[in-house]
Amino acid sequence: MSENCTHDCGSCGENCGSRTQEQTSFLEKLHPASSVKKVIGVVSGKGGVGKSLVTSLLAVKMNSKGYRTAILDADITGPSIPKAFGIGEEVGMTQIDGANLMVPATSSTGIQIMSANLLLEHDTDPVIWRGPVIAGAVKQFWSETLWKDIDYMFVDMPPGTGDVPLTVFQSLPVSGIVIVTSPQELVSMIVGKAVNMAKKMDIPILGIVENMGYLECPDCGKRIAVFGESHIDDVAAEYEIPVLAKIPIQPRTAKMVDEGSVEYLEEDWLLEAVEKLEK
Repeated sequence: MSENCTHDCGSCGENCGSRTQEQTSFLEKLHPASSVKKVIGVVSGKGGVGKSLVTSLLAVKMNSKGYRTAILDADITGPSIPKAFGIGEEVGMTQIDGANLMVPATSSTGIQIMSANLLLEHDTDPVIWRGPVIAGAVKQFWSETLWKDIDYMFVDMPPGTGDVPLTVFQSLPVSGIVIVTSPQELVSMIVGKAVNMAKKMDIPILGIVENMGYLECPDCGKRIAVFGESHIDDVAAEYEIPVLAKIPIQPRTAKMVDEGSVEYLEEDWLLEAVEKLEK
């Protein structure tokens, strides 16, 4: 406790043993009719690394193990989750105890999905909103949607460390994050930004997934480092976080995502990640 302590803990950011008031919580409450047990954020320091693919595959894998899973697509201005699952219908509405709630779309295997693209007349319509409006939409997706008995919710976040990741970390009870990256020289700096933000927000880091790590020759099986040699193991050691998966470049993966069939992609890349989530 500082010698200048006024004992007004509500205006103090210190975490001392003499606190008499709890710090303000920014957590948004779920509607009483909703239930979500665990929230996992999927983040990246930059765009184009396959974060939405990893989000989709994690939800699919956990769903295949018998868990009820959901995806909250927080990438409001660049939503791609509905396309990957072949979902085009608009979000429904229901009324419970006088409150109007959005009803998430459901994939063919039962994964509940909420995305800005499900609210648009055409999926190519742009979302031209400023930061506070986007952050407000993410909060509404959480608190004003009827999430039914969800064991694991995966939040697909936009790249970087801006408004939306900050809103998710402050407003949702995030159990941990998975960081997605690619094999490039800049990977250490990019991962570092995500790691440092999570630490500042006191969010556990479950591990890191490297996407597009290599291409496997269909004739001889040789692994070709298309984007250069991987540095992921060194980076993971530097920040003392586990490597959960190394996902290759695979034309069939891109094809199935484009066709809206991501939940039927049978690969074992994320088995270690799934085991980590179950602990």
